Amino acid sequence: MNENWVEVKNTALKWIEEAGEMLKDSLHDSLSVNTKSNPNDLVTEMDYKIERYLTDRILHTFPDHKVLGEEEAGADIQSTDGVLWIIDPIDGTTNFVHQKFNFAISVAVVKDGIGQIGIIFNVMQDEWFTAIAGEGAYLNGQKLASVTETDLPEAVIGLNGRWLAREKRSGEQSLHTMVRKSRSVRSYGSAAIELAYVACGRLDSYISFRLSPWDYAAGLVMLDEVGIITTDFQKRKPSFLEKSKILAARPGLHDQLLHYVHNHEGFDY
Repeated sequence: MNENWVEVKNTALKWIEEAGEMLKDSLHDSLSVNTKSNPNDLVTEMDYKIERYLTDRILHTFPDHKVLGEEEAGADIQSTDGVLWIIDPIDGTTNFVHQKFNFAISVAVVKDGIGQIGIIFNVMQDEWFTAIAGEGAYLNGQKLASVTETDLPEAVIGLNGRWLAREKRSGEQSLHTMVRKSRSVRSYGSAAIELAYVACGRLDSYISFRLSPWDYAAGLVMLDEVGIITTDFQKRKPSFLEKSKILAARPGLHDQLLHYVHNHEGFDY
């Protein structure tokens, strides 16, 4: 079956817009907040509600498609054969709970292991980052330009401060040295938003030592469209089914940053 990816994307946008309104409405209510893997890994009833809402509509409209979600959907999926939707219902749940800002709905569509659609909706900013493979990446309908090369001293890097706090190395290959040589470092608390910011030029790179596919799948599609290089710390393409370290950076900068992160490959951060 040959999918019409423009139609699929436009259909997904309607669902995501409806889901975004549900999230905005919920900010006026008292939320039930629980933890998952650790006290800082939060989940709310809205994470489940949004994922179920999107999953139900996908499977009703496209019964031959599969869905992999952060909370429940597709826990038994072992393959990217066919069409697979990868959903993060609220990327930045801690921000959603504490700040009511800087959280996103992230949706990717993958066919036979190749990303075809990426959508990241920055809900409170009403910013839509979208991409279809081979058709470019867009911010609120405006096509994003292809990126140019840059060097570390001119680079603004997205990096969670926890990685610096857990640094195990010292000297010229340490993360602290990398940060000191960069122009600046930022952390927004949402991997999806930070990857979208790399795509549109607000960041020059984003680094994470542990992400799941729903955190970065949509970002991978749009980063490819603007020429950002995205790999793990060994220059391998991240998996759509397994957790991965992520280094997304503009050309020229990517190899420079590998110098600082590749020796952290075996560390559990």
